[in-house]
Amino acid sequence: MKKFTAMFLGGFLFCNFTSSANAGHIDWVDWTSSGNKSAQGTLAGGTIAVTYNGEWSFVQTGAGTNYWTEGSPAPYTGNSVVDNAPTPAEGIALSTAGTKTITFSQAVLNPVFAFNSWNGNSIDFGTAITILSTGQGYWGSGSIALAADGKGWNWISGEPHGVLQLTGTFTSITFTDTLNENWHGFTIGIEGVAPPNNPVPEPTAMLLFGTGLAGLAAVGRRRK
Repeated sequence: MKKFTAMFLGGFLFCNFTSSANAGHIDWVDWTSSGNKSAQGTLAGGTIAVTYNGEWSFVQTGAGTNYWTEGSPAPYTGNSVVDNAPTPAEGIALSTAGTKTITFSQAVLNPVFAFNSWNGNSIDFGTAITILSTGQGYWGSGSIALAADGKGWNWISGEPHGVLQLTGTFTSITFTDTLNENWHGFTIGIEGVAPPNNPVPEPTAMLLFGTGLAGLAAVGRRRK
C-alpha cells in the first residue's frame, strides 16, 4: 500500500509541477500594426487578437530603440511574478491624457501592465491593481503610490518605470491617464489564457489519475 501511495502521489505532484513550471514567464503582446487611434497585436502564438483603442504618439512593432532596458533595481523583473522583461522595441507611446481600452479576442488570466517614463502621470484602471515593482529604466527612475481606492496609482516623483498586475480573468482592460506630455509608454502581457467552462483534462493527467484509481482497486482486492 505504501509503495502504491508513493506512486500515486508522485504522479499527482508531477501533474501539478508540469502545469505551473512556467508561472513566472509572461507572454507579452506582439504589436504588429497601428491605425488611427488604434493598434493591433497578438498573444499566445498568434491565437489571441489584441486591439488597443485610444490616442497614441507612436507604436513600436519590433524596430527602433528598446525602451524596456533594466537597471538596478530592475523595474520589470524585480518581483516574484515577472521573470522576463517586455519584448524589445514593442509597445505603445501615449501623449494625450484620456481613456484607453485594450480588448482581447479570448479571455486572459492575470494581465500585467508594463510602463515606462510616466513622469507626472497618474493612472486609474477602475478595478483593483497590484504594483509589482518599480526601478531604474531607460529614462531613469521615479516613485508612485497606490491610489486610496486601490484601482490606480498617484505619481510622486521622477520617471517611474515598472509593472503592475490585474488579478483575474479579463476580455478587456480600460484605463485613464491624467497628463499630456511628450510621451509615456506601456505594453501588456499575460500569465495565461483562461480555460473554457468545461476543460478537457490533459492526457497525461488522465493517465495518471486512471492509474491511481486502478491501483486503489487492486489494493482493495488484495485486502479482501
